[in-house]
Amino acid sequence: MKNEIAILLEQAIRSLPEFSDAPEIASVHATVERTRDSRHGDFTTNIAMRLAKSVGRNPREIAQSVIAATPGSELIDKIEIAGPGFINFHVSPAAFNRELAHVLRDGENYGRQATRTTPRILLEFVSANPTGPLHVGHGRHASYGATLGNLLEAAGYVVDREYYVNDAGRQMDILGISVLLRMLEARGDTIQFPEAGYKGEYIREIAAAITEDISKLVASDLFGNLPEGDKEEIISGLIEGAESMLGTDEFGRIRRQSLESILDDIKDDLSGFGVVFDRWFSEQSLTDDNLIDDALAVLKKRNMLYQKDGATWFRAADFGDEKDRVVVRENGKKTYFASDIAYHYGKRERGYDHLIDILGSDHHGYIARVRAGLQSMGYAADCLEVELVQFVTLYRAGEKMQMSTRSGEFVTLRQLREEVGNDAARFFYVMRSNDQHLDFDMELAKSRSNENPVYYIQYAHARVASVFRQLAEKSLEYEQPRGVAAFDKLTETHEKALMSSLTRYPEIIELAANNRAPQHLVHYLRDLANDLHSYYNAHQFIVDDHDLRNARLALIDATRAVIASGLGIIGVSAPDAM
Repeated sequence: MKNEIAILLEQAIRSLPEFSDAPEIASVHATVERTRDSRHGDFTTNIAMRLAKSVGRNPREIAQSVIAATPGSELIDKIEIAGPGFINFHVSPAAFNRELAHVLRDGENYGRQATRTTPRILLEFVSANPTGPLHVGHGRHASYGATLGNLLEAAGYVVDREYYVNDAGRQMDILGISVLLRMLEARGDTIQFPEAGYKGEYIREIAAAITEDISKLVASDLFGNLPEGDKEEIISGLIEGAESMLGTDEFGRIRRQSLESILDDIKDDLSGFGVVFDRWFSEQSLTDDNLIDDALAVLKKRNMLYQKDGATWFRAADFGDEKDRVVVRENGKKTYFASDIAYHYGKRERGYDHLIDILGSDHHGYIARVRAGLQSMGYAADCLEVELVQFVTLYRAGEKMQMSTRSGEFVTLRQLREEVGNDAARFFYVMRSNDQHLDFDMELAKSRSNENPVYYIQYAHARVASVFRQLAEKSLEYEQPRGVAAFDKLTETHEKALMSSLTRYPEIIELAANNRAPQHLVHYLRDLANDLHSYYNAHQFIVDDHDLRNARLALIDATRAVIASGLGIIGVSAPDAM
């Protein structure tokens, strides 16, 4: 309905000669909003006040002219001027009835937009280093990314989902040596596990499953030749020593098996969480397939690189970054930034128009430099969008729980899912904006009470299902066409409120998708569930009047479909009984 009103409003303004070329016409759609109080109508716009700045006329006079020029429509019952020049639209009961019939016709597809041809979106999220199980912080990334992908598809966008596997570089070496040291320990050797190693129990489990021959590795020699220094120098010495004794290939096999074990666990965990990716992209493939060299060749051709102090630098400062960046070190090794440039260049080369990266809040400085890389290759900076996700603090019985991946003291995503369930986890993770810190209350998430928002919404869906079971027990039938024909009988305050809420759903999908803000959908579903519960408590649905009964059943049937659709986008089930 919002779109139709915006179209009528635009037609009215364009029909008035003094406004026909006003630049504000382009923003008509954005100015049409739902009113906060239904007594003032259903939709309102401040376009008259915006036009006043261009033409130098009183906003109320402009509003009067616009109202007089608005084409007649069965959609609108009445148009009024309010305050300094707001235009308020009262939608006709017939329009609400028509929209409710659309909900019933489309079912859980109501509110979803037709598929757009452009832009093609590549959504990259989670992308946690495969150095250990996913923890509860990664769970927020997974839930937010998966829900955002579903929202974008509901809004008509073509979306592919990608996980970037950091399977190259130092962290993989640290993983490999951590597993190797646990293998020595299991063999009976005396070791001093390094502070910079990965200490979780999962490392021992991986070590126990690897059958590679490590007889060449002598613990006393490995630790006896360590350099003195900080924890990073010590772990580097262990890595170099292990590679020297075992050979690069043997150490590489242990490292690869360790990676594969963790990656298999991550894939299984995410799949069990309802989070599925179209592609798992290997960082190592950037080197193996010469993609980094290809990207650097493009930069060189465009005169974006220069030599300084034996290193190769990228002119990042020319594109808004705070300083130029090294892409090849003096020793000839390419930097992580070179990989980042190549990866995002490759995304565009694969045919994606818009790139959305979901990253931790500590990656803020990453945005400008990667955009600089894309710009330097001829792409618009805004083709890359980065959504930052804040940290999660887990509370059990009011006490804050500590997390440290290196020490192995953390709650895994799998443990959280097993304790509170997938539904509560998926829902709680997106209740707040991704750029706000999230306190996750495990006791609330497990509770079966109205204070638990996911339970409250699911219970609304189950209540509707229970009404239809009662109908069957009374040997009565639900006649949807008869109910649709009798929508005029839905005159109670609770019925009007519920109808109005249902018709907002397409607007909520658009709002949440465009603002990358699933919490709007969460709040909407909570309000819709509240309207349903209020209606359920105030009125009987299975009444003697056949027409009224079917009209009410059709209304709650439509509510059930929208709740199921919204929960489905979030990745939450819609049970018929609780």
